[in-house]
Amino acid sequence: MVDAAKSRGLASAFELGLIDCLAASESVLFSALRSKLGCDEKGLSMLLRLLRANEVIEQRDDRIRLTPIFLAALRYRDYIEMKLSFADLVLHDFGDHFTTLVKDPAAFHRRSRLFSLFSYDGCLQDSEENREAARRWMRITTGLTRYEGPACLEHYDFSKHHRMLDIGGNSGEFARRACMRHPRLSAVVMDLPVVCRVGKEHLAETPEADRVQFLEGSALVDPIPGGFDLISFKSMLHDWPERETMRFLSRAVGALEPGGRVLIFERSPFESDNGDISFAALPFLLFFRSFRDSSWYESRFKALGLAEVATVTLRLDTPFHIITGRKQ
Repeated sequence: MVDAAKSRGLASAFELGLIDCLAASESVLFSALRSKLGCDEKGLSMLLRLLRANEVIEQRDDRIRLTPIFLAALRYRDYIEMKLSFADLVLHDFGDHFTTLVKDPAAFHRRSRLFSLFSYDGCLQDSEENREAARRWMRITTGLTRYEGPACLEHYDFSKHHRMLDIGGNSGEFARRACMRHPRLSAVVMDLPVVCRVGKEHLAETPEADRVQFLEGSALVDPIPGGFDLISFKSMLHDWPERETMRFLSRAVGALEPGGRVLIFERSPFESDNGDISFAALPFLLFFRSFRDSSWYESRFKALGLAEVATVTLRLDTPFHIITGRKQ
């Protein structure tokens, strides 16, 4: 991870308040910055060196300021901090257990912080403890969807739909983004009980709250309601083995209105022609066994009788694809 040190330096700059201090002024003297942050000279100098290498700051004599390029990126501060903290969280898994992941994925699953965080074990029984546990990982999934979702909305026309069911829709952020852009669209998010209750909290103060409803249940076993002309799966099918994934898809097709469409928005496998994987992409590297090529989904769509099967491939922080098919 060639940029791990620089990324860790940026995370520390946020944690120490250095970014806030520089953002509040055109430039700050080294001595004033040192006094403000409570760092010694060598510590601050090393941090500034990492930030210069990462094009976060520029320094002239003793005056330090944020670069224009970083000031522009700072508009997306919530996304930057979320990606940094997510990668930092799994750095232990990569450093200590990557060999285990290569050789024995089941053992890695038992030992990793990543899969401990993204645990659905407490999502069936509602309690404040279970809600707080869900909030921890839903902050990450919601943050990702907030910035990934618009890419899907740019490349698929949601305006032709009226009722959307987002299976495994998490906090409702993807459904909310779709409804926000298309005023005639309403949505239902189907997910586990605790996830739905945290999702309601997330959407409660948004203008779209009255157009995004939550349905508690598992789409593997519970009834899937009808009346939808779009059923979507956003970044959830990679969590499941092939057998369960096919069950999700076949049940969705069964519930879908004739002429309606199934939409999958998922990460695709890492490209094999370039070994330079960014530090921010580290969490997704640990899912390398899970991501499926679009051809896998296309063949299943066709086996389920869907027509007009199509794929759009996107390059975001990692490769993504949008796979759609129409029920005849």
